[in-house]
Amino acid sequence: MKEIVTVDIGGTHARFAIATVAEGKVVTLEKEVTLKCAEHASLALAWEAFSRQIARPLPREAGIAVACPVAGEILKMTNNPWIIQPSQLKTRLHLDNFALVNDFGAVGHAVAQVSSSYMQHLCGPEIDLPTQGTISIVGPGTGLGAACVLRRDGRYFVMETEGGHLDYPPLDDVEDKILKTLRHRFRRVSAERIVSGPGLSNLYEAIAEQQGLPITLRDNRTLWQNAMEGSDTIAAAALERFCLSLGAVSGDLALAHGARGVVIAGGLGLRLAHILGTSGFAERFVAKGRFESMMSEIPVKIITHPQPGLFGAAAAYAEAYS
Repeated sequence: MKEIVTVDIGGTHARFAIATVAEGKVVTLEKEVTLKCAEHASLALAWEAFSRQIARPLPREAGIAVACPVAGEILKMTNNPWIIQPSQLKTRLHLDNFALVNDFGAVGHAVAQVSSSYMQHLCGPEIDLPTQGTISIVGPGTGLGAACVLRRDGRYFVMETEGGHLDYPPLDDVEDKILKTLRHRFRRVSAERIVSGPGLSNLYEAIAEQQGLPITLRDNRTLWQNAMEGSDTIAAAALERFCLSLGAVSGDLALAHGARGVVIAGGLGLRLAHILGTSGFAERFVAKGRFESMMSEIPVKIITHPQPGLFGAAAAYAEAYS
């Protein structure tokens, strides 16, 4: 067994932990330490702060997940002051080996390795995810992440995608009007404009405009709170459309990937776990015309692991150096 550092770097926070890996798998994941990126001038300085906080030298191997594409010599993230140069990581962080993955690629590794006890059933047949074939992963959060995992002969392969940027698929008159309204604001209305944290504001404002009602909720956090409580009628209607659209987009991605299982992830996936099951998600997921029967046979789960990014970054290292 080997200890490694595992890191999940987002736009606002960087989460660190010590993980133990063996034979290509994550064995243990210690309690995470969360640092604000803006309070540390670089990843290297945050790395040192983590070492001081746990009062021990850090291992010389690491799994690192970053919220941006990992291609190129310089990685830059939105709302994050750090500049990450992959070629310099060994020197700057005193590492012998590391695995660097996109943040949603890390979620893919987590889906492939976590125990089935972290998979809450959402809809479809109540069976485990397949051990052979493709699993689509859809993750609404600050944006809309999408990836797929191919399981074959005891191994797995994670494929990061930009599926969240597919066109938004309106499926009734209300959504036709929402699309028409949003086209005046955006040159192109992608699924991410609807199925993401900021997407709820787009839905709320479009519905209010259609109904001729004033927009009273400008703060996105307050909007989400009121929508989930049902204390504001327009916000609640926006959340209903959010769940319907998440079902439609998840079904589209499953079709495109040839998936035999689907996992809902992302910060909003877990937050909405108690709502999605009684929303119109399931009906929209299977509503694919001639493929409805096939879609109804796909198990859909919600990943409930508290730190899938950290677990997945460690899993990426374990898989790469097994």
